Amino acid sequence: MVIHVRLCDFFTESSGCHINLTTTKLFVLSLSLKVAVMKRNYRQILLIFLVSIGLSSSHYAQDEYDLEDILSYPFPNELVSAKKVQRIAWAMNEEGHRNIFVTEAPSFQPRRITNYHEDDGQEISQVQISDDGIWVVYVRGGDFGSNWDDDKPVNPAFQPIAEKVAIWSIPFAGGEPIRIDEGISPIISPDGGKVAYIKSGQIYLASLGGAPKPTQIVENRGRQSDLNWSPDGRRLAFVSYRNDHSFIGIYRDSVSALIWVDPSFQHDFSPRWSPDGKSIVFVRQAGSGGVQDSLLASIPDPFSLVSFDLTTQQRRIIWNSPNTMRGSLPSTHGGVNLHWGEEQIIFLSYHDGWPHLFSISPEGGQARCLTEGNYMVEYVSFHPDGNNILASANTGPNAADIDRRHILEVDLKLQQTKVRTPGTGNEWSPLYISNSRNFTYISASAQQPPLVAVQLTNQGEPMMITKSLVPSKFPQMSLVTPTQVIFDAPDGTAIHAILFKPEGAEGKMPAVIYVHGGPPRQMLLGWHYSSYYANAYALNQYLASQGFAVLAVNYRLGIGYGYEFHQPTDGGVRGASEYQDIKAAGDWLAKQHFVMLKKLVFMEVLMEAISLPWLSLAIQSFLLRGLIYTGYMIER
Repeated sequence: MVIHVRLCDFFTESSGCHINLTTTKLFVLSLSLKVAVMKRNYRQILLIFLVSIGLSSSHYAQDEYDLEDILSYPFPNELVSAKKVQRIAWAMNEEGHRNIFVTEAPSFQPRRITNYHEDDGQEISQVQISDDGIWVVYVRGGDFGSNWDDDKPVNPAFQPIAEKVAIWSIPFAGGEPIRIDEGISPIISPDGGKVAYIKSGQIYLASLGGAPKPTQIVENRGRQSDLNWSPDGRRLAFVSYRNDHSFIGIYRDSVSALIWVDPSFQHDFSPRWSPDGKSIVFVRQAGSGGVQDSLLASIPDPFSLVSFDLTTQQRRIIWNSPNTMRGSLPSTHGGVNLHWGEEQIIFLSYHDGWPHLFSISPEGGQARCLTEGNYMVEYVSFHPDGNNILASANTGPNAADIDRRHILEVDLKLQQTKVRTPGTGNEWSPLYISNSRNFTYISASAQQPPLVAVQLTNQGEPMMITKSLVPSKFPQMSLVTPTQVIFDAPDGTAIHAILFKPEGAEGKMPAVIYVHGGPPRQMLLGWHYSSYYANAYALNQYLASQGFAVLAVNYRLGIGYGYEFHQPTDGGVRGASEYQDIKAAGDWLAKQHFVMLKKLVFMEVLMEAISLPWLSLAIQSFLLRGLIYTGYMIER
């Protein structure tokens, strides 16, 4: 018997659906954690599910807080920093209310400058701050960070007409937000007076003050993207996508012809200006087309770095990635992360087996690895002087740091790399604060939810500047500290997992195997940098508070453990080798003295079709009592 239950009735104020659990052998229940409107019934719905499959946990339940309490944490993202003054801005989701916050030296007291007080599901993303710190620009609406249709309107509140995805500006000092136009991808000019953006695939220009009316400055075939102002703000580089190839273009003014940078039938993208504005470096890949190969084949996807002198019109290929799978275009955060520093060009590549930063001369030559070691880097940012880099990396003095994130600083002149935030927390999205060596980032731990932090060079401990915004009902002192677990899959691959257990529990308890979605993700020993997986972390903590052991498995196809783990030749549709990892997790749990073997459930979130081959096997396992799969619960 299958009963479909409407998701809206669990996560809004309505209550029109009923289900008879006494007659169900198979039922469908959504546990999506990215629903915009979430009002109540978290605990009731979750416990109905758990009881329905016989996973009673009352013997060990601590029941110190509700799921709604632990989901009350504010989540900051879109952290940005001005280049010329010590001012920063970010977006904050406070129980569905999304707003812009700002702060500045020397006190760094947070201040909300927008007043969106409805839980209407309208995201705030693509936040920008002008170099002089006077203006903040943001996009409101859409679903950026999803798998598709990021820039389409969303309407979870069921308004008669969905709110359009639009660009807004607001003074740092505060005031009424100014709706600039419908559009995405805003980029503020270096002089802080105007903003370029994309609307319907074309390029527009507007004043940050809202007047005069925005004007279209480029109307071209294809779809325009990747806007980048020149250092003097007098030219705008962009990418013109033409389906099977793309060009780098340069806009100068309304009467001058566009400049096409070394046009060809290849894919050119990520244009970056030299500090003097005389040259551009970009990424080049082979154009699309040709005979379609097998979907099961592993085919290298190499790339090149190309510099172009705008004065001499000379092109120079300064680096080619190896024509190997490892040498393929990196798919981790920021992609190639291309940047033109003071005297060298910085980029990210996977060709040595890990997503590392490399530097190379603008003239070409040998690339030098800046971040040697068995770890990955992501969320890369640069100091305005072009000589220092901050990044988030899963490395540090502790062996368990491979399952965390810390801030890594690279000094290009001294050729030194240092972990700036060692410890047992997670830190990400680092940025220098103007041209100082002070920096800001987002910090979390096993118990502390994500907070905006500021690290001053003359101060030992960081300032957790959004700590006062955490609601008093948030159960920080009741959260458990998850532990790292490592076990081998049948083929010998080492698999990392995060174990949540009730504090002080003795004897046997029901257990849950949690499998993240994506799949290029990594669950961490603490709160996660993705809002979706931060919610998943909260859910796992809540299950632990109710007397469950939860094992969050980092199976192959995920990031954080090297190229062959991230891109296995027999993974996904090419063989589903990741099934071994989930089965091994069940085997490991079944051997633990604290687990009720007949009360072991598999909980999977947003894996989609790629996981169907091994999920069909997982439900047949004698180990599993039940299965939740992308909103489905299946009982054996």
